[in-house]
Amino acid sequence: MQSAGLLYCTDSCAAVRRRKMEPHRLFYLLLLCVGEILAKPTFRKERIRLDPDLNAQVHEENQSFQMDHEAFLGKDEAKTFDQLTPEESKDRLGKIVDRIDSDSNGLISTEELTAWIKRVQKRYVYENVARVWKDYDVNKDNHISWEEYKQATYGYYLANPEEFQDAAEQFSFKKMLPRDERRFKQADINGDLEANREEFTAFLHPEEFEHMKDIVILETLEDIDKNGDGLVDEDEYIEDMFSHEEGTPEPDWVATEREQFSDIRDLNKDGVMDKDEIRHWILPQDYDHAQAEARHLIYESDASKDKMLTKDEILQNWNMFVGSQATNYGEDLTRNHDEL
Repeated sequence: MQSAGLLYCTDSCAAVRRRKMEPHRLFYLLLLCVGEILAKPTFRKERIRLDPDLNAQVHEENQSFQMDHEAFLGKDEAKTFDQLTPEESKDRLGKIVDRIDSDSNGLISTEELTAWIKRVQKRYVYENVARVWKDYDVNKDNHISWEEYKQATYGYYLANPEEFQDAAEQFSFKKMLPRDERRFKQADINGDLEANREEFTAFLHPEEFEHMKDIVILETLEDIDKNGDGLVDEDEYIEDMFSHEEGTPEPDWVATEREQFSDIRDLNKDGVMDKDEIRHWILPQDYDHAQAEARHLIYESDASKDKMLTKDEILQNWNMFVGSQATNYGEDLTRNHDEL
């Protein structure tokens, strides 16, 4: 999730953040992005962090391969990896395994795999910022001001408001602009409205920074809270993940989610989730995503059941590993050794 103003956008919306675009193309991509927040999805979607219960459920629903693919390699990299032959994949994966084995004892522990996945995740975040930096740092002073970002992202809309008379269009821009500004100011630690690299990274990836967690919670609440009462009830919670067509039965996982809401999400049993309960849901304090991914990979590949992995065990399950964060979802298989 790399967009700035809207945290849960797809690649179409992320493209808006990555580079300047022709005005009309920018406009339609922005609407696409907002549509993902305002429209009712027909499929299940997840928020930033999966807690252990949801993580297990997702794997049970046969979605584990894609999650692993993105955990080990990275989303963009996974697309490149998919073009390799199995032989090429195994050869390159073997070289990555040597890097993961930090003590060179021929065994990959949970701690080593967790550390590697966190390294991959961090590198992905900073590489993403590096890719878009030059597009927003217009005056090349190695800072991105709020004005630079605002003009690059919303300049055409601000200069040509007469072209955006549709109510939905106006709502989209009116919602996104102040939301971006609020997040930018939260990321701007010294309050000078000039973001350095670290501050801009916090702006684009708030879920990675402790001082941005309140913004993540607030944006989640705003996205789900359709009646504007500052709380999330069960129907709003389900609607965020699933659009029910009249006359059709709900999938089994929806019934499970309703139980999750009442039994786990609604901690004080008052029928709604407040900000603290939303925080517990999407940013659980006792849950380490990288560690959970590492444990999952080891559990699925550990033929000897010694809770460690040999290179052979990993290569025997190469499909799972090149589809995970440990190889940045396949991307690292296309890199030179020195780039890792």
